[in-house]
Amino acid sequence: MSSSSLQFVAPTVPSTHRRRRVRVTPFAAAAAADESRLEPRVEEKNGYWVLKEKFREKINPQEKLKIEKEPMKLFMEDGIKELSQIPLEDIEKSKLSKDDIDVRLKWLGLFHRRKHHYGRFMMRLKLPNGVTTSEQTRYLSSVIRRYGKEGCADVTTRQNWQIRGVELPHVPEILQGLAQVGLTSLQSGMDNVRNPVGNPLAGIDPHEIVDTRPYTNLLSHFITGNSHGNPALTNLPRKWNVCVVGSHDLFEHPHINDLAYMPAIKDGRFGFNLLVGGFFSPKRCAEAVPLDAWVSAEDVIPVCKAILEAYRDLGYRGNRQKTRMMWLIDELGIEAFRSEVVKRMLSGEELERASEQELVQKQWERRDYLGVHPQKQEGFSFVGLHVPVGRLQADDMDELARLADAYGSGELRLTVEQNIIIPNIENSKLEALLKEPLLRERLLPEPAILMKGLVACTGNQFCGQAIIETKARALKVTEEVQRQVSVARPVRMHWTGCPNSCAQVQVADIGFMGCLTRDKEGKICEGVDVYMGGRIGSDSHLCDVYKKGVPCKDVASLVVDILINHFGAIPREREED
Repeated sequence: MSSSSLQFVAPTVPSTHRRRRVRVTPFAAAAAADESRLEPRVEEKNGYWVLKEKFREKINPQEKLKIEKEPMKLFMEDGIKELSQIPLEDIEKSKLSKDDIDVRLKWLGLFHRRKHHYGRFMMRLKLPNGVTTSEQTRYLSSVIRRYGKEGCADVTTRQNWQIRGVELPHVPEILQGLAQVGLTSLQSGMDNVRNPVGNPLAGIDPHEIVDTRPYTNLLSHFITGNSHGNPALTNLPRKWNVCVVGSHDLFEHPHINDLAYMPAIKDGRFGFNLLVGGFFSPKRCAEAVPLDAWVSAEDVIPVCKAILEAYRDLGYRGNRQKTRMMWLIDELGIEAFRSEVVKRMLSGEELERASEQELVQKQWERRDYLGVHPQKQEGFSFVGLHVPVGRLQADDMDELARLADAYGSGELRLTVEQNIIIPNIENSKLEALLKEPLLRERLLPEPAILMKGLVACTGNQFCGQAIIETKARALKVTEEVQRQVSVARPVRMHWTGCPNSCAQVQVADIGFMGCLTRDKEGKICEGVDVYMGGRIGSDSHLCDVYKKGVPCKDVASLVVDILINHFGAIPREREED
């Protein structure tokens, strides 16, 4: 039952599939691109890709930093070993080495928490499709345990692990340990491709369209050069997200990815229609748009490579707020961008136009994966566990690993909602599993209804960019709201500490984005901009601003009003009458 033993088989076409045209999302029109604009701005030198001299005017500071020193050398030429042996006070004396620990180490997945936890790092892992093993979980637990109260782990909104508290002298040893259990942190930060997301129920879902694991694994191996480093893809203009959709539920959130593979049949062949350009940033949020392209299952990697190379070669490298791929698509126009992708396909290959025979059903009620659910394998079930705002301690992780071994197949699945699924549980073992203390006291299969959809970013407890504290506050506000009102259905509430929106407030029913504001007495205080109306699933769209500059101390009462007026909540006093 392990993921490695399951072979991918292209699905038969469901008899209930709907034939429909690809919905085109409007975006800014662009004139035909000038030929000079289509000259690649980067070139290969000594195995790495660098910005050409003629394009180095008015570039942003991060681009200058990459020119000054190639970040991947810290990994591919073992520079991390030397850097880890230098005392921090000596590192601080040189701008070059100071930039190493603050910026270039992000290419290795290491983020220095200078502002709040000087000398400590967060390490972000690659975990394609969110699939991890008990062995990997135990290893990560052992890493954070050595750091005491400074060590913890988070499940992220890109379906992977982040561990906290890491100290620089230990990094070479940790990297070696990751490799031994089949993990890598490589190319998981800054101007790189982030963790490939897929259906968290891949291979076990009775209603899945396609098992996404083979594709997300291939994408991750390609992007990281089989965990040895792939310098052809490490000098992008900005970060880049990819997902493969395998479910009618769209658990993968394709509309907010730079590239999304949407399953579709063409002339009897299985493959994918492509969406491109979805992203969030402080200045702009955009939903992905159709590339009017279909690729066979065999061409998932070639088209990904071509799109990434088009973005790498032509993307803008000035204002960092205008460097995501959608800005390039807007500038060139979708057809010109598509032509640039075709240029970079394998010699002589064309990019087929999109299929009208998409396999994702338009009318589909998104399922809840928390709790106990039957798998496609007869006699087996999976159990979805709620992880409060995604935060775990070492003891939690060790216990999860034990439960995965004792009741399942030694496997765990992470989700973009920051929760965890234990798959492959024999039905005869379910009763005993549900009596385990961890599932009764901490990671509940059936949490309170408003806790189900609660998501929160790191917040200013660890992140230097966050304006407010998020995780503890999200739990406190939700608990307070639950005491005041009763709701009949889950309401997805997302908290993000700053406009970078790591918690993806734009897709929430109710979103909270950290800011500074003034209270009733005119004093500056922590606050939030409140968003409402985000949708996920086949009718997805981004939310709108509901109210700006709400002091955090007033959020609970505002949420109560929103739930009563817009979500049918009932005040508990009235409920008790």
